[in-house]
Amino acid sequence: MDLTGKLLIAMPGMGDARFEHSVVAICAHSPEGAMGLIVNKPLPKPGMGDLLGQLGIQMAASDRPDRAPILFGGPVETGRGFVLHSPEWRGGEHAMKVSEGLSMTATRDILEDIAAGMGPEQAVLALGYAGWGPGQLEAEILDNGWLIAEGDPGLALDGDHATKWTRALAGMGIDPRTLSAAAGHA
Repeated sequence: MDLTGKLLIAMPGMGDARFEHSVVAICAHSPEGAMGLIVNKPLPKPGMGDLLGQLGIQMAASDRPDRAPILFGGPVETGRGFVLHSPEWRGGEHAMKVSEGLSMTATRDILEDIAAGMGPEQAVLALGYAGWGPGQLEAEILDNGWLIAEGDPGLALDGDHATKWTRALAGMGIDPRTLSAAAGHA
């Protein structure tokens, strides 16, 4: 089972508060483990403008992403930034293809292009990532921790973070009120 490009939707009984009501875009999945970015948890600080300023990157006055929130991408390497974005970005040689509609880049040049107004059409910046060792994610799925949804670049990249969890469930035809925090195995 390869979950690369899929979305994980946290079940109500998720035991880790950092992942409560999370939607995770899986960027890589193999027998060695998995890596993904939480796409619906904005950090209170820093904002995009603050981060770019800390990195010494000047923003073009015409295209000011300075109020765009930075997301909590996950609890691993929280000082490291990752940009999940639409695939048409001209600097795509540094991008890792996640799916037909998503790429991920972790190099400074994408931030410079975003600041200059030449970045991808859609992008979210996350600090940190969610990581799983061999078999760990599969075990969490079997323990009713996650639902697996088809990848949806529009949902992953849009700015309405407050409703992504509910919308991801709705995309699967699930009303969140019908979900139980308890799981059973027959």
